[in-house]
Amino acid sequence: MHRFLAILAFYKPFVVWSFVVNALIGFLNPHLVPAIVTKLFLTVFAWYYVSETPNKRKLIFFRNLGISPFRLFSKVFIVDCILTIIFFTVFSEFT
Repeated sequence: MHRFLAILAFYKPFVVWSFVVNALIGFLNPHLVPAIVTKLFLTVFAWYYVSETPNKRKLIFFRNLGISPFRLFSKVFIVDCILTIIFFTVFSEFT
């Protein structure tokens, strides 16, 4: 449970950007599959950004907890997909 809370703490700065991307995708193309593919691309970009910049130090904390970078970003992707599905479900009810 502590590992999952640590993953959520890592995801917290990305939540606002995730909802901005959800809103843009929802207005441009309100289909779920393109949104999930876009989220996958953004997750890979976030992994690259974190691993290739001075933010790499954040990954050391998770490695000390026993969470590999692949596992960390895959869990972030899953949480982001769940939030995206909820967002699109609510968004489709109002449009």
